Amino acid sequence: MGRKYFATNDTKYTQKLADYAVDIQYDTLPAEVIERVKMLTLHTLGVSLAAKPIRLSRAAVNVAKAANGGAGGEASVWLGGEKLSMASAAFANGTLADMLDWEDCAWAGHPNSGAVPAAMATAEGLKKSGKEFIEGVAAGLEVYQRVSMAVQPADDFDHNQGWALANWQIFAASAAAAKIMGLSKEEMNQAFGMSVLYAKMPSNLQQGTMSNAYHYEYGVTAQNGVLAAMCAKEGVANLMDCFDIPYAYCEQLTKAVDRSWLNKGIDENIYYLMDILVKHWPGNMWVQTPVELVKLLVEENNIAADDIEEITVNPPTQYRMHFCEEGFESLMEAQFSIPYVIAAALIDPQPGPNWYEEKLFKDPKILEYGRKVKSGPGKEDTLLECFHYYQNGSHPEKTVTIRMKDGTVYEKTQRTHKGHPLDMLTREEFCDLFRREASFAVTPEQAEKLIDFVLNIENVEDMSVIHELLAI
Repeated sequence: MGRKYFATNDTKYTQKLADYAVDIQYDTLPAEVIERVKMLTLHTLGVSLAAKPIRLSRAAVNVAKAANGGAGGEASVWLGGEKLSMASAAFANGTLADMLDWEDCAWAGHPNSGAVPAAMATAEGLKKSGKEFIEGVAAGLEVYQRVSMAVQPADDFDHNQGWALANWQIFAASAAAAKIMGLSKEEMNQAFGMSVLYAKMPSNLQQGTMSNAYHYEYGVTAQNGVLAAMCAKEGVANLMDCFDIPYAYCEQLTKAVDRSWLNKGIDENIYYLMDILVKHWPGNMWVQTPVELVKLLVEENNIAADDIEEITVNPPTQYRMHFCEEGFESLMEAQFSIPYVIAAALIDPQPGPNWYEEKLFKDPKILEYGRKVKSGPGKEDTLLECFHYYQNGSHPEKTVTIRMKDGTVYEKTQRTHKGHPLDMLTREEFCDLFRREASFAVTPEQAEKLIDFVLNIENVEDMSVIHELLAI
């Protein structure tokens, strides 16, 4: 076991990361880490429920059911509670978790739409405890943070080449599932190798077409993460040390490999899941601050949207200022447009799927308000620069200026918006946000039961009881 047929590094990065994931125990997790896992779980479940009115959500559940060979299994689909296999439920729920682009953003993507669906499906299907679920999510997020940062692009990278966020996404799901399935340290190492085999290739196709199929990527990676863990548990030969062998994984993604990230912070008990940002608004990561600033200015100054002459965002953000005079064609195209999301927020300040009703994509009022949003004079922030700000513990500073038709000018600057690790939501704010999210799919009574379930999940002896809370 472990023979190598190509030149390999004499390192143990993969095994040390596998050992770390297996060794995570609820009783040794800091209280703030346990609390954050709960809040991330609540938010991920909430944004998935909020996706119910979106047409693609129904399609995702239908696809999962068809791939499953019909209804039947041990894990629940979050919308409606229908039971499918663990892998099929992870596909449905992973897709739903990203549907509104509302879940989270780590330094390199959206790990909670992998870790939480995979962990929930596995814990429910195997009737594991709430403490084991927390261990699984923590393992998935910690592995994800380290793997993704080890393979970030070089400084000359342009996101139009195709960033690999849906590639390393699988490790959030596979590590979570493998932890809950009780894989040994060697099997966890192999689960990472299986994840490499199942990982999506990097491509610019999604941002090049702005197709709503983007959200399926998160379902596929959640499903494949569960399958990777299952394959490793059933037994495969060798497949060890994927992160140590040159070109087995890391060099396929970047010329700027930094393997030190694979084991960074392990010996110091640093939990990088604490650095994950929670999106306050449904929309792309780099839409958040401009929308937050517009909403604050409108609320503080009682601004009527019809009286606005122009809104400028300074500096503008690369690939996020697009506005389509003829209207928008897809969910993703709208979610990635600062002008569109600002316009939707001006029409209806309450966030949710209501911002993305298909009839709004060409709505005259959306187009009227979106047309008012312009790029400021500052040098454009590239997406790579934005992520570097965030990866270094800060965030890109933005200034929004609203000029009224009567000449009055309002202006506000912000670096870290609500939900950033430096300005994280409180428990009550998470709960209030969940109530809004869940209102699109369940009754207020169901929402409160789900909140209570997540807040006290460490006391749950059998995670399969969640089915009763989701079933309609």
